[in-house]
Amino acid sequence: MASQPPDVRKGEWGGLHSRDEFRERFRARFLDPAYRAEDQAISRLEAIAWEAYSQGRKAPVTRKAGSEFQDPDYDLSVEWYETRRRLRAAQARWADPATPSRVLVISGAARNDGSCPGEMSKTFRLARIARETLGSEGLETDLLDLSQLTSDFDRHIHPCKGCVSTAMPLCHWPCSCYPNHATNQVNDWMAEIYERWTAAHGILLLSPTHWYAMSSPLKLMMDRLVCADGGNPDPTTTGGKDAARAKALELKGWSYPQHLAGRTYGVVVHGDVAGIDGARRILCDWLDWMGFVDAGASSRLDRYIGYYEPYATSHQALDRDEAVQEEVRNAARALAQAVGELRQGRLSAPGRNLARPRPK
Repeated sequence: MASQPPDVRKGEWGGLHSRDEFRERFRARFLDPAYRAEDQAISRLEAIAWEAYSQGRKAPVTRKAGSEFQDPDYDLSVEWYETRRRLRAAQARWADPATPSRVLVISGAARNDGSCPGEMSKTFRLARIARETLGSEGLETDLLDLSQLTSDFDRHIHPCKGCVSTAMPLCHWPCSCYPNHATNQVNDWMAEIYERWTAAHGILLLSPTHWYAMSSPLKLMMDRLVCADGGNPDPTTTGGKDAARAKALELKGWSYPQHLAGRTYGVVVHGDVAGIDGARRILCDWLDWMGFVDAGASSRLDRYIGYYEPYATSHQALDRDEAVQEEVRNAARALAQAVGELRQGRLSAPGRNLARPRPK
């Protein structure tokens, strides 16, 4: 029986908000009585925002795509184009043998002393230990502290919208789902984070364990990096977000380009009761899938700190646990060695160049 062409299933979305509901949502950010003197100005702004929302002006500032894209006349978001330009420059620096070796150290905790917990995280402390060790090994380091999501003004990693599940070519590299000015989904941190991942020769990812898994800021970043593994670098081929065109393009045969493959990594997971091994496996499996190469057994660490001890004394438990501190240093040292071998073309990754019969 001949296969049927795929259709695009509809019926889940409830439609646009009513004018009154939109007004209530818009004005919620101006609850502070200090804004009352500007109520008329707020009303004018709300009217402009309603127009953008109701007309779906996702990318109000565009440029013609130009000859480097399949459809030169497509109106391409200027913000997306600038992010792409920075990623291409970062990739060129990464590939240039004359550039210094660089490691991105990621602190995946949500806690810091500038937000409700009022205290820094143990993950951040371990990340600083790792960064100091990498620096002593002669590597440039970049510390990405994901807890800034909980303490910074209007900083976001917006959730992945799952474009991949409709068709892989609908997921663009870099992500074109954001910013969406019509729905006020702006100030998306991922545009910067993509660049920092691209510039790095090695990644050292440190995570606490929250409910048997990683923290929510870290999971948000992970999901939004799906476009690095198979994402479409040319949004004009799908007319932006045309689901039917993307399905047709995937069924013609999609190459699933791995835009960050070839880098090396280490993972450190800590917890207090349970779940560290599962979280570590998830993170390592994810990076393996994206084409990263692990830096050896010493670079994949899961440890309990203050096992079944009070949360209130967990920093003291880390103070006492000099062994885990040294294990984190060893993870950083192993990654430093792997980065050196990677850049010399000596890092062993058996099977990396084999054709994948099922590339998804």
